[in-house]
Amino acid sequence: MKVRSRLATAAVAATVAAALLYAGTANAATLFNDDFNDGDSAGWTTSGGTWSVVADGTPVLRQAGTSSDARARAGSTAWANYTVTARVKLTAVNGANRFAALLARAQSNTSYYYLALRTNHTVELKKLVGGSSTTLASAAVTVTTGSWYTLSLTVSGTSLQGSVNGGASVSATDAQFATGQIGVATYNAAANFDDVLVADAGGPSPSPSASGSPSASPRPSSSPSASPSPSASPSPSGPPPNPPGPGQPDGFATVAGYGQATTTGGAGGPTVTVDTTEEFLDYIARTGPYTIQVSGTITLPTGTTDGMHNVTSDKTIVGLGSTARLVGGGLNIGLPISDAVTSPPANAVHNVIIRNLSISGASDDLINVQMFSHHIWIDHNDLSDGGDGALDIKRGSDLLTVSWNRFHDHDKTTLVGHDDANGAQDTGRLRVTYHHNFFDRSDQRNPRVRFSPLVHVYNNYYFDNSYGIASTNESGLFVEGNYFYSVNNPGRVEFSGPLGRMVERNNILVECNHPIEVRGTVTDPATFYPYTVDDPATVPAIVPAGAGVGKI
Repeated sequence: MKVRSRLATAAVAATVAAALLYAGTANAATLFNDDFNDGDSAGWTTSGGTWSVVADGTPVLRQAGTSSDARARAGSTAWANYTVTARVKLTAVNGANRFAALLARAQSNTSYYYLALRTNHTVELKKLVGGSSTTLASAAVTVTTGSWYTLSLTVSGTSLQGSVNGGASVSATDAQFATGQIGVATYNAAANFDDVLVADAGGPSPSPSASGSPSASPRPSSSPSASPSPSASPSPSGPPPNPPGPGQPDGFATVAGYGQATTTGGAGGPTVTVDTTEEFLDYIARTGPYTIQVSGTITLPTGTTDGMHNVTSDKTIVGLGSTARLVGGGLNIGLPISDAVTSPPANAVHNVIIRNLSISGASDDLINVQMFSHHIWIDHNDLSDGGDGALDIKRGSDLLTVSWNRFHDHDKTTLVGHDDANGAQDTGRLRVTYHHNFFDRSDQRNPRVRFSPLVHVYNNYYFDNSYGIASTNESGLFVEGNYFYSVNNPGRVEFSGPLGRMVERNNILVECNHPIEVRGTVTDPATFYPYTVDDPATVPAIVPAGAGVGKI
């Protein structure tokens, strides 16, 4: 949902920050947001050119002149560390090597940092000091007049980082300007600007490492209404009145069921720090609650387990800092497989939290959840290069939340329900919330779902995937507020196996070859728990900035 332009006073900024923390990010609070839907450019100061708000599908800020420099600035001169993002379209140029740009820490019309999208097929990170420009970094990117691009520029301390469409990235360090306004600019070019967002940044915003490509105009997807359908058992007596605060689980991991009120992990037990394989494997297998802090890199052996190592109930496994890693093996959360067990056993593994870990190089899954395990929270991890799934959820497991993770360098990413013939264990279970995950060239199964009555997928960033979401075997997928860039099939219900169900609302698709497929009705997730959906136009900025390790 687009919102009216606003400068955040201290009170409003606190309110917005709290809402973003409820949604799961500790790094970003909205300072300014203008989509020009009110039909004016109040709050902007212009210099040069011809500026007006006009229609380009939706209202945009247009600079129509091509004979000189032109700038428009907004915001506070006291802003220091932030990310500014905007959609930019060059519409006409006068000569060669012209540009449209995004400004940060602007002191005046002649002094600022800027990210320039140039017609010579480059993106340049530059600074202008008293009217004299210096190039700090540049990268190749295809630039086509008449195409929309999403530019993002982060300034944090002396670190500067820019990106195009979440792809082509440039970075530098410079101490010239410490604070300043944001803005947009053109050089002998006409351009349209839209969806300008400024989010407070605690540190430089990471971006995908791939080269960008020109984007089509983002289009919010159609929005069929969600209709109630029978909910799975056990059902909650009613959601709590507000989303959980920062650092707490949310989504399905907080829904009461199976004798468990919510997900607390190792709370109430001792906290230990491990830095060897032997210590790690010892503590994850112990009975009772433990918070296990992982320091540095731990190599998991293959041995007789194919590299999968069992985690028992009531555990929090959390990495310290940004360098905690598990390599060579994976984590198994669940009892041994048995087709004969078709209802949750009393000793099912439950109440497990895995946070702030990089896990890679497993010969099987990176994380596997199975055999009616429940109340699991997988949050702020970096998952890559597994032999099978990055995160598989199967065999009757239920009430999980998967949030703020980065998935990359992986093919079959996250499976919910492993087989078309496993309805006896899976039907009515496998309820999962996926939110604010960065599916960064993770090719498929993001997720791929069977039998679940409700999987809630919101505010995820899909970047260059063959397909995003697949719903089969009458699964119910509620898909909202996501941003799909260069995804062949964003959402599918006609896939391998019986058809699924999917309801979608307010998603943005850019350079996608197919729409999100919809079918049937799906229970609204608000029936089970409260949550806050961020504007999908902000997802390419806030999700890479907040997802993965070192962000909690």
